Amino acid sequence: MSRLPNDQDDARVNRFSSSASLSNTHSVNMSQLAARLEPYSDKKPISDVRRTFCLFVTFDLLFVGLLWIIELNVDGGIIHSLESEVIHYDFHKSYFDIFLLALFRFLMLVLAYALCRLNHWWVIAITTAVTSAFLIVKVIVSKLLVQGTAFAYLLPIISFILAWIETWFLDFKVLPQEAKDENRVFTVAEHAPLIIPGPLSDGQFYSPPESVVAAAMWMQFSLKGTVEKFLIAELLNSPNTRIHFGEE
Repeated sequence: MSRLPNDQDDARVNRFSSSASLSNTHSVNMSQLAARLEPYSDKKPISDVRRTFCLFVTFDLLFVGLLWIIELNVDGGIIHSLESEVIHYDFHKSYFDIFLLALFRFLMLVLAYALCRLNHWWVIAITTAVTSAFLIVKVIVSKLLVQGTAFAYLLPIISFILAWIETWFLDFKVLPQEAKDENRVFTVAEHAPLIIPGPLSDGQFYSPPESVVAAAMWMQFSLKGTVEKFLIAELLNSPNTRIHFGEE
């Protein structure tokens, strides 16, 4: 009778230590999951593909502005050309409006997709539609094409192509990639409780019967009721009692 309580206490200590180790494993796995999800939430407020789109919009403005400055410098000096195209603006003879169109696209797209971080295409649809309609009208009524200069064809064509490249890049690269990344994060968060094991109860662990006393302990924990426990204890204390394991 004196050995049973000690062995029973040892078994309980082992089970408690097993539960504690599982709890530690659970906390470690949760911390690893939080560290994995952290880059999608706080460290990267703007995705890489959206940042690339904003850089391309900036390139659009700078490239069109550079071509316009070159055109000003070619036509008899930049100061005289600025005065004739900006101060004495004429829709039929000036390229200043094409630069303003690129500035309009830059402000609208950066405000919508960099600052407000919209996930819809309606803003770029407006800018592309305005750009396309304006350039078509500009080419039809402009008198610059009669001069036969390269910039008369280059500026409208470049502006038209860049506007549609921005639309394609946002609609087919930025929005689908961000939606895919968001779905992947939600999938990891939803399946995390199924992957990470939770703390288990003490009754789910027991030691295999390696001795007569251990076998009696295992039988004692498996039976219910005070009478059964008392009978097992009496049988173990009896000098004539022998416990045999079943032979096949």
